[in-house]
Amino acid sequence: MTRKHLSRRSLLRGIGGITLGLPFLDAMTPAFATKREMVAASPLRLGFAYIPNGVTMDAWTPAATGHDFALTRILQPLERVRAHVSVLSGLAQHNAKALGDGPGDHARAAAAFLTGVHPRKTDGANIQNGVSIDQLLARQWENRTRFASLELGTEYGGVVGNCDSGYSCAYTNSLAWHNETTPLPPEINPRLVFERLFGASRNGETPAEARQRQRFQRSVLDQVQGDTARLMRDLGPTDKRKLDEYLYAVRDVEKRLARAAQHPVVEVDMPKPSGIPARFSDHLSLMYDLMAIAFQTDSTRVVTLMVGREGSSRTYREIGVADAHHPLSHHQKNPEKIEKITQINTFHMTLFARFLEKMAAIREGDASLLERSVIVYGSCIGDGNRHNHDELPVLLAGGQAAGLQGSQHLRFPKDTPMTNLYLTLLDRLGAPIEQFGDSTGRIQELSGV
Repeated sequence: MTRKHLSRRSLLRGIGGITLGLPFLDAMTPAFATKREMVAASPLRLGFAYIPNGVTMDAWTPAATGHDFALTRILQPLERVRAHVSVLSGLAQHNAKALGDGPGDHARAAAAFLTGVHPRKTDGANIQNGVSIDQLLARQWENRTRFASLELGTEYGGVVGNCDSGYSCAYTNSLAWHNETTPLPPEINPRLVFERLFGASRNGETPAEARQRQRFQRSVLDQVQGDTARLMRDLGPTDKRKLDEYLYAVRDVEKRLARAAQHPVVEVDMPKPSGIPARFSDHLSLMYDLMAIAFQTDSTRVVTLMVGREGSSRTYREIGVADAHHPLSHHQKNPEKIEKITQINTFHMTLFARFLEKMAAIREGDASLLERSVIVYGSCIGDGNRHNHDELPVLLAGGQAAGLQGSQHLRFPKDTPMTNLYLTLLDRLGAPIEQFGDSTGRIQELSGV
C-alpha cells in the first residue's frame, strides 16, 4: 500500500539524450486502483499485418464454423494461440474491384485494404485515396503516446512512378494513408525503426550522422544502466521479473541488429540497406519484435506491417521455393504452383504465429499484451489466380480485453464489407464513428452477442 507509484509514461533516461520506454508494471497502478483505473493504465492497441498476392483459399478456409473447427494446413501454426484467434470468412473490399478502371488489382488491393476507398487510377502526382482506419484511430490517440503510429515493411518500394497497370507506386507500396493524398510508406530497415523508438539521434543531426555516431556508441541499455539500477531498487519481485524480461528482449533485438549490420547482403533483384538481415524470416521476425516492443513500451498504439508489398515477386529459397511469389500466384490451377504458394502462405503464418505467442507471453496486469491488442492479419486479394476481392483471407487475433472472442470461425453473408469489421473494432477500442468507407453496419458476432 506504500509502494512507489510510477507514471505510465515513465522512461529510463541515459547519456546522450537516450530514453527507453518502460513496459506496463504493477507499480504503474495506485495501491487501491479500481478495475476501470487498471484498464485505463494499460491501454488497448491496434495492429495490422498485410500479406500480398492472396492465398490458397482451400488450404486456408476451415470446413466448419463456430468454435469446434479444425485448423487447416495454412492455419496450423496457430495451434498454440488459437484461443486468441478468430477466422473471418465472407468479408469483401468492393472498392478494390476495377469498377470500370481495368487492370490494377494489386495496387487497388493495397490502397483499399485499410481505407475502403477506390483509389484514383493515375501514375502521376494527382493520387487520391482515403484516410486509412489506422490513421483515423492514430489521430484520436496521438497525444497519448510518443508516436501516433508506426508503419513497417520488408520490401523497398517507391511512391512515384507506375507500379501496376497505370496505378502509382504510392498505392502498391503503402497501407497507411494520413489523408486522401498522403500515403505513409513503411520503413523496412529494422535498425532505423529501433533508432526511432529509442531516440538514437540528437538535435540537429542528420539521419546519416546519427547512424555513424551509433556505431561508436554503447548499447541503449548500457546508457540507461544507472537509471535502471535505481528503478530496480524500488520495484517488487513481480515488476523486477517483468523488467528483466523486457530488457532481455531489447538486448536481443540490439544483438540481432548488430549482427545484421556486420553482414549486409544485397540481393540481385532488390538492393537492401545495411542492417537488414539476409534471411527473410530474420527480417520479418525483427519487424514483429519491434512491433511488440513498440506496443509494450506504449511508444505507439497503432502499427501497420506490410509482410510484402502488393504484387511482390520475392523468392523464398529458405523454404525451398525459388520461384517469384507474384508469378506463382497466377498458378492457372497448376498443382505444383499451388503447392508452392501454399508453402509460402504457411511460412508467413508460422512467423505471424510466433509473434502472437510472444505477445501472449508478455503480461500486463491481469491480461497479456496480446489480449490488450487487436491484430488484423490478411490480404485484400482472395485467390491470387483470380484477383478477387471478396472471400478475403482475414484473421482477427487478440482483443479479449476489449470484449472480443477467440477460437472461432465466423462466416458472414457474401460481400459483407470489410469496413464493417473496422467499425466494430473502433467501437471496441473506444473510438466509435458512424460510417467508414462503404460500411453498412457492425459485426456483433465478434463478441458472441
